[in-house]
Amino acid sequence: MSVAESLFTSFFPADCRICHNPLSNISRLPVCHECLSAIHPITGTLCSVCGERILTPFIASQDSGPKCGVCRQIPPRYEHAVAYGSYEGALRDLIHLLKYEGVRPASGILGQMLSEVIGSLEPEFGNAPVLLIPVPLHVSKRKQREFNQAEMIARVALQSLPAARFELNLQILERRRATLSQIGLSSHQRRENLRGAFAITSVDAVKDREVLLVDDVLTTGTTASECARVLRRAGTSRVYVATVARTFKYEAQYVNPGFSEEAAINAKTKTAAAG
Repeated sequence: MSVAESLFTSFFPADCRICHNPLSNISRLPVCHECLSAIHPITGTLCSVCGERILTPFIASQDSGPKCGVCRQIPPRYEHAVAYGSYEGALRDLIHLLKYEGVRPASGILGQMLSEVIGSLEPEFGNAPVLLIPVPLHVSKRKQREFNQAEMIARVALQSLPAARFELNLQILERRRATLSQIGLSSHQRRENLRGAFAITSVDAVKDREVLLVDDVLTTGTTASECARVLRRAGTSRVYVATVARTFKYEAQYVNPGFSEEAAINAKTKTAAAG
């Protein structure tokens, strides 16, 4: 440690907000280099539609890429969902720092991650500019939080993307009804919780357009699916989804050698049909 770093630690003591070890570098983001280095992109075989991790060797690959059982039987309303990392560990903590503790400098790192996954979707877009829409918050939630984390992360991501390629729009999709937290709700309850929550303010603005829906986390996928449903009903040609993180489901079932491919597909299909 240099003399300057030692003096900084002595006179301005602070701990990493994730691992709680002392920080030695002056930074607006109170997270140490070790914690940031622990965040890695998703690896392995993923569903080419929903982005779910595929751990069974029995899922057949197609020309467009491998598809999980649900997407082969019940395709979602969006074309493709991608995420940078798994919603766990340091990445989850970093998102929480922004979302729940108001540590806004965290948006810089998260926005860079989002820009990488958006870049991976580039070959799938058409020639026209793509509408980039952050998942909106209800006015009451935005007033409480004072910002929309999806919008903040999206603005950072756009700084690293071709300016003419994307058109940020914050008015087309709005959240007209406050909803309960999705945590702990069943698939049916999640669907009912979001029914009628989103609306399009201008059908002409989205008709025949490609839309990139962005958010911080894709957990159950219910919110993204509902937004995509509303957008497609309004006439959008395609909807894509990009998030910083996502949760993975059914891993325990896939790694269980006694759990057959047919049983895995049936379990996922029942969940998708219910929600």
